[in-house]
Amino acid sequence: IGSWGPAVPLPGAAMGGKFSREQLEELKAAYETGNLNGVAAKLKEELESLEKIPLNIAITGESGSGKSSFVNAIRGLGDEDDGAAKTGVIETTKDPKAYPHPVLPNVTVWDLPGIGTPSFQPSSYLKQINFSRYDFFIIITSERFTFHHITLAREIHKMGKRLYYVRSKVDADLYAAQTRRPSTYDEVRILQEIRDNCVKNLRDAGEVSPRVFLICSWNWDKYDFPFLQETLENELDAQKRHAFILGLPNISAKILEKKKAEQKKHIWKLALVSCAIAVIPLPGLSFACDVAILMANMKLYLTAFGLDDNSLTRLAKQVGKPVAELKSVIKTVPMASSISKEWVVSLLTKSACAAVMIAEEALDFIPIIGPLLSGGVSFGTTYYMLNSFLNDAVKDAQNVLHKYPQQKIHCYHPEKRLKSHFSCARISQSGSTKTSLNKTKLKTK
Repeated sequence: IGSWGPAVPLPGAAMGGKFSREQLEELKAAYETGNLNGVAAKLKEELESLEKIPLNIAITGESGSGKSSFVNAIRGLGDEDDGAAKTGVIETTKDPKAYPHPVLPNVTVWDLPGIGTPSFQPSSYLKQINFSRYDFFIIITSERFTFHHITLAREIHKMGKRLYYVRSKVDADLYAAQTRRPSTYDEVRILQEIRDNCVKNLRDAGEVSPRVFLICSWNWDKYDFPFLQETLENELDAQKRHAFILGLPNISAKILEKKKAEQKKHIWKLALVSCAIAVIPLPGLSFACDVAILMANMKLYLTAFGLDDNSLTRLAKQVGKPVAELKSVIKTVPMASSISKEWVVSLLTKSACAAVMIAEEALDFIPIIGPLLSGGVSFGTTYYMLNSFLNDAVKDAQNVLHKYPQQKIHCYHPEKRLKSHFSCARISQSGSTKTSLNKTKLKTK
């Protein structure tokens, strides 16, 4: 892990490029109010509430449909990770069970009771699970959508909530098709047949334009899993979308870039808040900055991109590597535990001359800032420091992803599972078979 420090940028690059039109309009609106402290206080309140906005995701379906595995997958966990939902073919969920996101306490995924019992009644079920608590529902099946799924969906529609249909375990279907008909096997065609069949069942039951997502909870970056993530993201409001994006598992470069863009949106607000409330100059500096804002957001970036100690420990367990080996890939940013007030002040002091030059250059890009506040240097410095740190955190996260691609951890191996099931069945029939199978197992190790 390298010793991080912002490099002096090339001319024109100090602020990571020009502000977007939307950001300039927001800055202009702030300027026209003529009350910097009032604007800063409002922005501070907005930013604080953004990190506390609750997002509650409800997962329901029949027993054995893969609900619990999906609860784990959408949080970036394997079935054996700490905090994972208990999985198994026997129904393990009798009451709504809350599973908090491993790093975002405001995001909760709920594993709801199964709906396949003969006595199932949608209206009483929704009352039992406290229907109003959830932002949207995901209905999962591993085979076909039945009367229970559809009657529940109708009740959810009536109450004005969004719902999404998910067909799980498609990797098992593909394996079965390839085993039975290897010469005519066509993955694209088979997936389309599964989707068409699900859609037909739903339409026949009265759904006007159902969308069905085909997934495998053990392979987060394949089939319709990325499309499902994008759909959920696009259909949430801005505040819920922020929480959802930051909660996505870091399994692709695309997700890393989404998280980066989401964080970058708010840096100008943090910079404005910083220079408005930081009235006490720091030792060795000719301007004031809010060190707490820098510290908190640098740590937040590390956590969002899986570069904190807990995330790295979890990933090391998943990939079967020492934590130190994962940390060796992180070349630029420090560990979160190293980010202290003293560290930030030292960094600012060492970079004071460059920071002033950078901030003054920033005023060329943001002419509004000049008359808006006397702390333009503070604004530019905070903006630049957070932008630089965010960019470097993403680069290190990409390094980790490239060397340890997380979605491969949970790839489904149907052949192994079927062999295991077949072996268990034969073992129960005769002791001689058990001996033979054990010998075979030893030979294949």
